[in-house]
Amino acid sequence: MTVHQNILDAIGNTPVVRLQHLAPDGVELFVKIEAANPMGSVKDRLALGIIEAAEKSGELKPGQTVVEATSGNTGIGLAMVCAAKGYPLVVVMAENFSLERRKMLRFLGAKVVLSPPWAKGTGMIAIARKLAEDNGWFLCRQFDNEAGADIHSRTTAVEIIRDFGANGLTAWVTGFGTGGTLKGVGRVLREQSPATRIIVAEPENAALVGSGIAQELDLDGEPARSHPAFHPHPMQGWVPDFISKLTRDAVDDGLIDATVGVSGGEAIDCAIELARREGIFCGISGGATLAAALRIARDAAPGSRILAMLPDTGERYLSTPLFADISVDMGEEEQALLWSAMPAIAPVPKPAAASAPAPARADDTARQFVTDITASNPGKVVMFAMSWCEFCWSVRKLLTALGVPLMSIDVDTPEFRAANDVPKIRAALAELAGNPTLPQVYAGGTHLGGCMEVMAAADSGELQRLLVEKGIPCSEAAIDPYQFLPSWVRPPERIAA
Repeated sequence: MTVHQNILDAIGNTPVVRLQHLAPDGVELFVKIEAANPMGSVKDRLALGIIEAAEKSGELKPGQTVVEATSGNTGIGLAMVCAAKGYPLVVVMAENFSLERRKMLRFLGAKVVLSPPWAKGTGMIAIARKLAEDNGWFLCRQFDNEAGADIHSRTTAVEIIRDFGANGLTAWVTGFGTGGTLKGVGRVLREQSPATRIIVAEPENAALVGSGIAQELDLDGEPARSHPAFHPHPMQGWVPDFISKLTRDAVDDGLIDATVGVSGGEAIDCAIELARREGIFCGISGGATLAAALRIARDAAPGSRILAMLPDTGERYLSTPLFADISVDMGEEEQALLWSAMPAIAPVPKPAAASAPAPARADDTARQFVTDITASNPGKVVMFAMSWCEFCWSVRKLLTALGVPLMSIDVDTPEFRAANDVPKIRAALAELAGNPTLPQVYAGGTHLGGCMEVMAAADSGELQRLLVEKGIPCSEAAIDPYQFLPSWVRPPERIAA
């Protein structure tokens, strides 16, 4: 048994496992399980590398506060490292990332600042940078800090070469977020295992590297704005709305042989298949990486050996779409098993089979809930929405740009679902609004409609006039509301403008 002197010594040396059931015949498919790191993700390596490099250079002083923008895993790794080394930590994270991440960070003693989701990754970084500048804190800069790539060259890459030998792999498949794993491992494979193809997996609706479009930078060399190929996707920790410096370095250095686009649904399905057929538990990004590796494996020659990186554990995704179809209640088969065994503890009669549930119908309580919310918030616009919907975020961005106070009732959040009968409320909303879709927007009790109706009203000036009439603050500045729509539904004439 290896005895570690502290938790940080347990980082790295993660296991490689050969898949027995998912790989095509004649191809050996392996996964490197980074969830075996102490805090359950590959970012434990990056966190340790950045902090120790900053200590060595003197950039990080004893007791100084550490701050970073992160989707969660880097923050959790930093929380472990900072707790072990005695540094206070502040994490900036978009509020649409999973609740498990927030709770883990706070449990480890970090402070969590939640940035608005519409600001995306570039917004998180801007907030973290300002906090560092204003307070004299150490900013980790995970997206361009060479220490993040260096530790992967010293650890992850060395482990892979040790396990497979020089040119022992046909292909190595990874996603990217900061680009640290890609650059750090990629350059060692190029030097010591040049026959190994390096495959980068991306969300198919946010194929930033695969698009071939360069990241626009400002005068300081930072991303000037969101990459034009970016769209929201469910792979948390994968592909922010810009191409990081470390990833750009990997592209410029010729470390990428091919890119593979993976859909959100394919990533989730693959993560579930990996759990149910191989007993390996990973998150959505791990499912996406494996999906890309399987696609490569299906076209590979017999005898090929392929390694996919699994960045983290599935427990970090309990409140995300990965678990949307996983019930906490017993299904029919489980209930049948229970009743078959009940005589062991009590002679309970088996209940009659339940009929299929009828579609939810609005009742007076649900109708009252909707009317009370829409009529009892003076000075604000009220919007019934879904937290992951692009159209809901389009309305949010428009109202924010106009300086309009907003109350958003996000009916798909775990908190709202736990406290309310969502099917009945949605049925009541559809009945009262005359439309079952979301968002549905109200001002002073007046129904403004859905996303496109609000956009049209703002374009004509009718929205601004009505808000002023209702006593709701609203900017008089001229603004094109259609700029906030997803590009694929924006009117063609507005795209040109």
